[in-house]
Amino acid sequence: MSDLEKIKQLRQSTGAGFKDCNIAIKESNGDIDKAIEILRVKGISKASKKMSREAKEGVVALSGDHNKTSVIEVNCETDFVAKNEDFINFVKELSEINNSVNSDLDSLKKSIMNNKKSVEENLVSMIAKIGEKITLGRTKTLNHENSKNYFYLHTIVKDNLSKIAVIASINTNENSEKIDLFGKQLSMHIAASNPLSINPNDIKEEILDKELELVKEELKNSGKPDDIAKKISSGKMNKFKEDNSLMTQQWVMEPKKKVKNIIDELGFKDLRIVDFYRIKIGD
Repeated sequence: MSDLEKIKQLRQSTGAGFKDCNIAIKESNGDIDKAIEILRVKGISKASKKMSREAKEGVVALSGDHNKTSVIEVNCETDFVAKNEDFINFVKELSEINNSVNSDLDSLKKSIMNNKKSVEENLVSMIAKIGEKITLGRTKTLNHENSKNYFYLHTIVKDNLSKIAVIASINTNENSEKIDLFGKQLSMHIAASNPLSINPNDIKEEILDKELELVKEELKNSGKPDDIAKKISSGKMNKFKEDNSLMTQQWVMEPKKKVKNIIDELGFKDLRIVDFYRIKIGD
């Protein structure tokens, strides 16, 4: 086999450029396996230099079905790379694996992809090939017993890849088009309204503490008596909880009603929103 044929084979195996493959073939004295190892080591070197840069672009990928649904965030530096075919294919395969390992990031990194290499190895190769920092971000799987998942993708890049993804898990004995329509609309509502919890009392304490600090700072120099300032503070906090809890938010499709009103109007007494997850790239 000529050096040119070896270079061609090496390019097909690794996806590296002609120049890098040519150098690797020479350094390995024509041994393709050694050349692959040389490129892998160089790739790690290149990747480590890029990892100090910021990666706030990318895509969110959603995989699974109505019983078990998973999302994964994969970040890169530019929106241009987020639309690159190699990057897209990598993320699509990664998304399916993520669903199979229930969003366990450690298991995901060790998982073997179609080319017989681990996710971690493929990630390094992708960084070396594309020339940007690429990182695995947040992952989540919703798989609740006796619940059905509904999902929504906003600003779709391609197929199951988007900029915002939502999963909403609903529990009910009903099985009808009416429920399915509500599930889809609920996912769209969550994408637009970005609730922090299902109910007001479920918002995390650290979020409430931070908001209370902001409210107190706002009232600090208002000149109002302490008892009045305390009432205003309480009112503002109640409004914050109402605006940021799914059940008490204004329904996006009909703002005069709240989400809980829409559920009451459906007439299914056992209907319950079990869980939801919203992810926006870079947030």
